[in-house]
Amino acid sequence: MISSVCLSNNVTALSPLTSLPQSISQPAAVRIVEVGPRDGLQNEPTILPASVKIELINQLSATGLRTIEATSFVSAKWVPQMGDNAEVLKGINKLPGISYPVLTPNLKGFQAAMAAGAEEVAVFGAASESFSRKNVNCSVEESIARFKDVMDAAQKANVKVRGYVSTVVGCPYEGEIKPSAVVRVVDKLLEMGCYEISLGDTIGVGTPGSFSKMLREVTKIAPVNMLAVHCHDTYGQALPNILASLDFGIAVVDASVSGLGGCPYARGASGNAATEDVVYMLHGLGIETGIDLGKLVNVGKFICEKLQRQSESKVNRAMRKTNPNAC
Repeated sequence: MISSVCLSNNVTALSPLTSLPQSISQPAAVRIVEVGPRDGLQNEPTILPASVKIELINQLSATGLRTIEATSFVSAKWVPQMGDNAEVLKGINKLPGISYPVLTPNLKGFQAAMAAGAEEVAVFGAASESFSRKNVNCSVEESIARFKDVMDAAQKANVKVRGYVSTVVGCPYEGEIKPSAVVRVVDKLLEMGCYEISLGDTIGVGTPGSFSKMLREVTKIAPVNMLAVHCHDTYGQALPNILASLDFGIAVVDASVSGLGGCPYARGASGNAATEDVVYMLHGLGIETGIDLGKLVNVGKFICEKLQRQSESKVNRAMRKTNPNAC
């Protein structure tokens, strides 16, 4: 049985009259890490001006999000979409209580990020040897070794470092990835001092079965409160995989507004889980996010208009269809 619920900004959606019962291990609240401005936009073919990116982040800051990944300090030669990283980070309105981490793959990137005012950074590795070589031109071990300079510099500067592990269940070159390969990378990143590890199904091939198999092994060596999940929706499995992760007690979920992005190294890989869809599901489970879904839908509309593309969020499309004048 459903009822019509009016959200902020006069956006109307359908939601359950009662929340679904939570399992014993599901968290009461989940922190969403919004990755649209970085992971989303860097994989969109359209390169937007810095002013639009700044407006996007400022609008996201008003939705109740507490973590918004702002940009990436990588070479503009390889990722031209992030060539304005310093301008964007310096230009946003940083609100109290919100973190604006940036990706820094090496010491040069870290130093540039610090000069631009970054207060939190992220590094990334892969569980797949082939993916690592295609992505960063070196082995998994070599890529992790490169982080040492970043970790040392971050420790001296008292800057938190988040770690990403990509291809945690599948690789476009190797196929299925063994959980033991993920465990090795997670263990290294924790040992180096990352405060949180985001486990990424980069090409979106995971299912609740394979995702849970991976999580069972990772949670043997890593505290649940230091883990996050980062799911792509290539096969429509992002929400089921996130739901499975909740049963492990994982309370941090990466998502991208309107499902922006994809994986340039995996043909056909669609974007991250859409933030609107993740928030709608979590609220339906009675799990707190602190996010105003109506405002978030409007942000998705804004950025999709700038990109001249349709939102990949089913919730965004549905809510705008039921009340288009409000969005």
